[in-house]
Amino acid sequence: MTRLWRREPRKTTSAQPRRLASATPGIPFEAIITAWWQPKRRSRHLNLEELVRHDVTAAAGELAQYLEATDLPAAQDAINAALGNVDPTTNAHYRLVRVDVLLSLSAASREILAQRQADTERIRRLRFLKEQLYDDPALVVLDRLEHRSERPMDNEIEYIQRLARSLRANESWWRPLLEQWEQLGEGFSNTEMQHRAMTAILNSLAALKEG
Repeated sequence: MTRLWRREPRKTTSAQPRRLASATPGIPFEAIITAWWQPKRRSRHLNLEELVRHDVTAAAGELAQYLEATDLPAAQDAINAALGNVDPTTNAHYRLVRVDVLLSLSAASREILAQRQADTERIRRLRFLKEQLYDDPALVVLDRLEHRSERPMDNEIEYIQRLARSLRANESWWRPLLEQWEQLGEGFSNTEMQHRAMTAILNSLAALKEG
C-alpha cells in the first residue's frame, strides 16, 4: 500500500501591524495577519512568502474598507470569514490553507473614536431635550425649578420663557424663511439682484402684516 506524504503548511506573519482603511473616516484598522500556505509544485516564484503576505494583505484591505471601525469584533469576523473561503485553485504559485486576521486600533484612533461617540451622544441628548422640553416654555421653567433649591426670580422665569419661545419660533418660522432665502439667492448672479429680491420679500411681509 502506497503511503501519501503531505508537507506541513508554511506559516508567515506580518512583522508589523498593517494599516487597513476602514469605512469610518480617519480611523484605520491595524491588522496582524498570519497565513498558512503551501507552494505549488510548478511555481518558480523567487519569493513566495512575500507574495503570500502581499496578496493576503491586499485581500484584507479590500474587505476592510467597507467595514466600520466602531465594531472591531464584527469587522474581524467578517474579514476572517471571507478570507477563509478563498478558492485554492485561483493562484498559480501557492495554496492558502488558513488565514487569521487580528484587528485593533491605535491609541490615537481610539481617542478620536471615543470623542466622536461622545459628541454624537451629546447631540442626541440635546435633540431629545429640544423635542421633549425646550419646545414647551412651561416645561423649561419646571425643569429649572427641579434642578435648584431656591425659587428663581420672576424676571428669570420670564427670561427662560422668552428664550424657549424664541427657540420654538426660530424652528417654525425664521429658520425656514432664511433657508428659503438662501436658496432663492443662489438664483441671482449679482449682489444688486439679491438686494432687490430681499427688498421685495420685505415689502411683501409688510403688506401681509398691514392686511
